[in-house]
Amino acid sequence: MSKPSAADTLWDNFKQIFIAVILAIVIKTSIVEAYKIPSQSMEDTLLVGDFLLANKFVYGARLPLVNWRLPALGEPEPGDIVIFIFPRDGETKYIKRCVAGPGDTVLVKNKILSVNGVEFEMPEHGKFNDTTVSGEPIIQPRMSGGLDSRDNFGPFVVPDRCYFMMGDNRDNSYDSRFWGVVPFDLILGEAILVHWSWDDSIYPSPNVSVTDPLSVPRMFIYNAVHFFEKVRWGRLFNLIS
Repeated sequence: MSKPSAADTLWDNFKQIFIAVILAIVIKTSIVEAYKIPSQSMEDTLLVGDFLLANKFVYGARLPLVNWRLPALGEPEPGDIVIFIFPRDGETKYIKRCVAGPGDTVLVKNKILSVNGVEFEMPEHGKFNDTTVSGEPIIQPRMSGGLDSRDNFGPFVVPDRCYFMMGDNRDNSYDSRFWGVVPFDLILGEAILVHWSWDDSIYPSPNVSVTDPLSVPRMFIYNAVHFFEKVRWGRLFNLIS
């Protein structure tokens, strides 16, 4: 048997890399996607710096390029933590807890959430924190300018094929109380697992500047030195609930 030529070897390697890239794209766009928590709205269930894996298949995966949606295995249920496209701009990815679905009546009275007349149980790691990180009081009137507010909202009936989302950090969450419901077509997937968690608050990374060529290696060295302190080891591979 003759030895494969350099061209044959190069072609075989190219085919393997091409197939791997295609599979990675299909998996990312249709089955599982990574997501980073950017804000405090889901504390203490999810923390800033948590990296998640989301199941996109359960709510109907979208095929790459053609953007066709496969049949869903189910729809968001109250209690699910959902990743979706922000309805106001059609592109930013948000993550909140679904608290009510189509036809449900939502009422918030003195901070307490009720759905269909029954108090919605506070998530295990949810909280009320009526101040900012710096300790200042928070005032978040509803954007419509009506009588509803963060602490007193509704009653509101969720429209068909739509879902009402709230953050577990109830006093510090920009959610459906302010900008409305999420249509099913904007829902991407259900958060299932924290696969990595990086705490930049105890040893904040140095700033990177395009005018300072040494800022990038300085940042890498700094994070390498504090690597073991900044990783939240106890959160790795935790299931999300």
